[in-house]
Amino acid sequence: MAESLAEHERILQEIESTDTACVGPTLRSVYDDQPNAHQRFMEKLDACIRNHDREIEKMCNFHHQGFVDAITELLKVRADAGKLKVQVTDTNRRLQDAGKEVIAQTEEIIRCRIQQRNITTVVEKLQLCLPVLEMYSKLKEQMNVKRYYSALKTMEQLENTYLPRVSQYRFCQIMIENLPKLREEIKEISMSDLKDFLESIRKHSDKIGETAMKQAQQQKTFNTVLQKQNNVNYGKNMYVINGRVPEPKYEITSKRTLEEEDEHEEEVLTAHDLVDFSPVYRCLHIYSVLGDGETFENYYRKQRRKQARLVLQPQSSMHETVEGYRRYFSQIVGFFVVEDHILHVTQGLVTRAYTDELWNMALSKIIAVLRTHSSYCTDPDLVLELKNLIVVFADTLQGYGFPVNRLFDLLFEIRDQYNETLLKKWTGLFRDIFEADNYSPIPVANEEEYKIVISKFPFQDPELDKQSFPKKLPMSQSVPQIYIQVKEFIYASLKFSESLHRSSTEIDDMLRKSTNLLLTRTLSSCLQNLIKKPHIGLTELVQIIINTTHLEQACKYLEDFITNITNISQETVHTARLYGLSTFKDARHAAEGEIYTKLNQKIDEFIQLADYDWTMSEPAGRASGYLMDLINFLRSTFQVFTHLPNNNNDHAAMSGKVAQTACMSACQHLSTTLMQMLLDSELKQISMGAVQQFNLDVIQCELFASSEPVPGFHGDTLQLAFIDLRQLLDLFMVWDWSTYLADYGQPTSKYLRVNPSTALTLLEKMKETSKKNNIFAQFRKNDRDKQKLIETVVKQLRSLVNGMSQHT
Repeated sequence: MAESLAEHERILQEIESTDTACVGPTLRSVYDDQPNAHQRFMEKLDACIRNHDREIEKMCNFHHQGFVDAITELLKVRADAGKLKVQVTDTNRRLQDAGKEVIAQTEEIIRCRIQQRNITTVVEKLQLCLPVLEMYSKLKEQMNVKRYYSALKTMEQLENTYLPRVSQYRFCQIMIENLPKLREEIKEISMSDLKDFLESIRKHSDKIGETAMKQAQQQKTFNTVLQKQNNVNYGKNMYVINGRVPEPKYEITSKRTLEEEDEHEEEVLTAHDLVDFSPVYRCLHIYSVLGDGETFENYYRKQRRKQARLVLQPQSSMHETVEGYRRYFSQIVGFFVVEDHILHVTQGLVTRAYTDELWNMALSKIIAVLRTHSSYCTDPDLVLELKNLIVVFADTLQGYGFPVNRLFDLLFEIRDQYNETLLKKWTGLFRDIFEADNYSPIPVANEEEYKIVISKFPFQDPELDKQSFPKKLPMSQSVPQIYIQVKEFIYASLKFSESLHRSSTEIDDMLRKSTNLLLTRTLSSCLQNLIKKPHIGLTELVQIIINTTHLEQACKYLEDFITNITNISQETVHTARLYGLSTFKDARHAAEGEIYTKLNQKIDEFIQLADYDWTMSEPAGRASGYLMDLINFLRSTFQVFTHLPNNNNDHAAMSGKVAQTACMSACQHLSTTLMQMLLDSELKQISMGAVQQFNLDVIQCELFASSEPVPGFHGDTLQLAFIDLRQLLDLFMVWDWSTYLADYGQPTSKYLRVNPSTALTLLEKMKETSKKNNIFAQFRKNDRDKQKLIETVVKQLRSLVNGMSQHT
């Protein structure tokens, strides 16, 4: 019971202290408690209410007097409050009347403040818009003055910085729409400028190349002079045709060269003086800024490749003049100078790999073009100028880092062609010299003339030096002229060998090979043609033999000459020898053979004048006229051989040997021709009178041979040329057939050189004559006996001939 009361007390306290909205759970606990707890709680609640009522009553009783006093005071104040209300109402009315003007002024102030705020806002917005407008105006101005790269930068600032601040305005949207159009316009304009630039460099490539090649040549000249000075300073005596001085890169700039150091020398134009490179820089920057750099690079390279193909295409008549080649090389050099310049001043537009690829393509085309066009050149001077141009061309491009070894290899091919043109030219020179020569010894009237001759040709003869003036040199005028022309040929060949970046040994070898070709092919051919010419007589041929001897002896001086100009010692370096020895020996042999041939031809001409009456009964008693003329001709001819000026023992021996050989050859040919005349198949019959007349002619030949027409023959050596004829004629003249037949085949036979077939042929011809002459005298005993003897001898000779054929 006590616990229940305590619980109810707690619940009441909780209800009093808790918000009425939350008493639900507390009241629920009353019903959840013990039975009859609700009744007891109500009772307790009523008791609590009564306690509170008593406390309220006590409190009201305590404050009642104060309340009454307050009401009394309030009633007193009511009257004062009415008065105050009237006063307040009046004051309010007067205040309202007075505030109307203030309200009007305040509204005006408010309106002005609004305007002021709007103006401030406009100013602020204008301050944001004005930079945009100024930048756009600046953009337009840059477009007008063609400052496109700056215009692109301005566009970039507009887009990234200024326009985003005022993007809500319509004019900004218009600007934003126009910017792509302006970019495209800039691209088109810059591309147009690039096309103009490409056209400009195409037009000025030859001038740029000419300038670059000129500067390269000047630099090379400077290096050569410097090298010579160094050689002099170090005491070197050197012929500067070999070796290379390292060559710097020839930039198309105003570098000072030897000429520029001269205050009177004009300054050489540079590439920038000829071509404005700013369009390509500008276009590259513009496309790079626009993010389209790759497109620009591809377009530029494509266009330059097209221009390269045009530059590499030569004119059809380029080979006719050196100017054609110079213009061709200048254009190519100008093209690659521009590419090299672009390579070094731009990033990525032109790469080294691209220029190398372009150069390799161009080099193959250049070599093919030069091979073709140089093959048309027939003038050695033009080929030499072409070589010089190729060297300058190669040196120039090598200075820019392009490999040019294939060009120098090509020069070796052109060198062979140059030598061929030289050989053709010198063929004409040699031919003119031979045509103008009189083929007689050179007369010298005094010491001055003698010195002039020996200054041109290395002639030495102590025996001749001892003779007094006037005197004659053994060679003819063509010898010193040929010697001079050979030296000129060596000089001409040397000109091509210079600047080929080869050693002195290689150049020496090339010069010797070229000179060998000149001697063995050109000069040898000219000598052979000269010897074969019909107007060259026997005297001229002998002089040619003497000339070739002197030219052969001069070959050693030519070797020394080559050694001197190339500064190569024959003792220390293996060098090729000149083949003049064999060349001039062959010429001498040909001249000697021609002498023998011409003599034999002349003999044949005299023999053709022979007019024998082969049926004559009696000889004329003297030799035939044609034969006497022939012998007189031979005698006078060999007298000319004998009386040639032979101041030198070698010349005397040589001319004597030629004369002896010619004389022996002439006698042998004469003997053979006379024998063939007797045995001619067209000749059917020969009388004894004709044989006797023929014998008279042979006697004259033997007398000529025994008279020693040419000194130097021993005994009857020359007469042995007619031994076959002599024994044959003696056999028939003596009619000594018994001896012939009895001694046939014996080494000691009197008629050892008489062939049975030859005797049979001649005997049959005489047999036919005997038959015709004795047709009416066949009953005379002597004639019958002779006829029988002939028939008997014929039979025996036939048996000998048949025996010889069977034995064979």
